[in-house]
Amino acid sequence: QKTHLKSICLQYQLYLLLNSQVFCLLKNKTGLTIFFLCAYVPKTEADHCKWTEVLKDLEQIKTSKDIDVSLYTANTDEDKECQEPIMRCFFLEMNVILHECHIKNCSKTQDVFNILKNGNASFENNQSNSATSKKCKECEEYEEKNFTEFIQNFVKVIQKECK
Repeated sequence: QKTHLKSICLQYQLYLLLNSQVFCLLKNKTGLTIFFLCAYVPKTEADHCKWTEVLKDLEQIKTSKDIDVSLYTANTDEDKECQEPIMRCFFLEMNVILHECHIKNCSKTQDVFNILKNGNASFENNQSNSATSKKCKECEEYEEKNFTEFIQNFVKVIQKECK
């Protein structure tokens, strides 16, 4: 009870301090100019690619000798409208790699899991557009390629997506 009360008192004092400083800053021309510049200048860091972490983990697993599977591999020169279904296909095939890693107890299992986790987070709340998907190939329509070619194409597709 006392800790909670102290926390409220501290928060209130912080509120009063910030409140007075912000309003003083906004009362003069310079303060307003700084405020608007900070609010409206585009953030360059925010433009980084959402697939950066996936790309890092792909670099980690690409040299793995434990993984020996054939995977449906999308072409890197597919139609721009098909980028999302292509990415989804690559992530579906990553499930095959994860399954293979569990069976063989490979050293890169955690990296493969991270790729899937980060990929799913990037697709979260982003349902596939059915009109676009109808124009694009299904994952199983792509040629099966070995693990090395699959990773190379996956990296190229992500790099293309990040441009």
